[in-house]
Amino acid sequence: MVYQEELIKKLKNHTARIGVIGLGYVGLPLALTYSKAGFRVLGFDTDDQKVQTLNAGGTYIERIAKEEIGLAREFGFEATSNFEEASLCDALIICVPTPLTQHREPDISFIVNTMDSICPYLRAGQVISLESTTYPGTTEEELLPKIESSSLIVGQDTFLVYSPEREDPGNPKYETRNIPKVVGGLTKACLKVGTELYEQAIETVVPVTSTKTAEMTKLLENIHRAVNIGLVNEMKLVADRMGIDIFEVIDAAATKPFGFTPYYPGPGLGGHCIPIDPYYLTWKARAYGINTRFIELSGEINRAMPEFVLKKLIDGLNQQGKALNGSKILIIGISYKKNVDDMRESPSVEIMELIQKKGGVLSYSDPHVPVFPKMRQHHFNLESIPLTESNLSMHDAVIIATDHEKIDYVKIKENSQLIIDTRGKYRDPAAHIVSA
Repeated sequence: MVYQEELIKKLKNHTARIGVIGLGYVGLPLALTYSKAGFRVLGFDTDDQKVQTLNAGGTYIERIAKEEIGLAREFGFEATSNFEEASLCDALIICVPTPLTQHREPDISFIVNTMDSICPYLRAGQVISLESTTYPGTTEEELLPKIESSSLIVGQDTFLVYSPEREDPGNPKYETRNIPKVVGGLTKACLKVGTELYEQAIETVVPVTSTKTAEMTKLLENIHRAVNIGLVNEMKLVADRMGIDIFEVIDAAATKPFGFTPYYPGPGLGGHCIPIDPYYLTWKARAYGINTRFIELSGEINRAMPEFVLKKLIDGLNQQGKALNGSKILIIGISYKKNVDDMRESPSVEIMELIQKKGGVLSYSDPHVPVFPKMRQHHFNLESIPLTESNLSMHDAVIIATDHEKIDYVKIKENSQLIIDTRGKYRDPAAHIVSA
């Protein structure tokens, strides 16, 4: 076990070089965390614009300041799109996207392509860690054969682990460093090396018995949230039909000091995890002859929420004698959650597409997203407009889609013709405010 001992020694004395593949909302914070811990870090990304921005000391994620990049650069952080440099790293941590196909099946092509890119440059004495959310068995079924095709023996001269990312953008209390890290290894030796890898930069490491256990852990965490949000979204539909304020109901129920955890409804699910992860498990479960009906039902409810918002908009306009076709609609907040610039799987975008198909004329305002970003499946040639009195009053309807704290909700209430409130920002009844 010479390679294991040498690698652990390098990790403990921080002479190991850390490679992070995928410099997005997960990979870049992780790279900076290792840099702050005293490691030389090499970041990999296929997007040359990201690479150039980082090497120039810039940033493209709102919550990461240029000063953080500059400090990391002083400690040796570099970015590259040249995967040959994977051979220079003692640890390679993979943080690439795992989206769904059009048929809501797992798309692990980013993982597969990453492995194909680095496999020619793997060597003995390295640890490879996958952090991308995926179905149980991915590490063993997809990564292991590719590594072994390089004539490396996993558990002896190279080490393979799975450690699910747990980023929560916009959370002021938790960052990469202080979020407990689950780690599963393919062998005991792999687990020992993987635990050592993360203990050098993360405050709490939680070892589990296998990569499959670690993969399933991540899915359970997000399925738990998806199912509970699906439940409360369904409760919102019932309460709306009965003329009951669901937000008042939730606040009242939350006063119970035990047995209840408040979840809040919204216009749909966003972020890279919660709308996607459940389908990774349902797809894999079918291979074992199990239909995950409960999980899939919550997904159906959550996916239907943008249509509910559209109906509320159409009804609200009709009451004012207007049709959606040709009406000017202003979307307030287009990121997937408040106080961040993260657009991944944002329900606001789906609402925008539904409105556009019905002939609505769209604008948006978001203090965190000045220009509608380049996305894999969606595009609007739009820029954020300021929330002035004239901009508000000129629109036939305003939709509160994401409730950023920087937004002046009083100004919106006082100057809008019609407000579709999907976030419960307005609790006092008003003729021009429609709860959605």
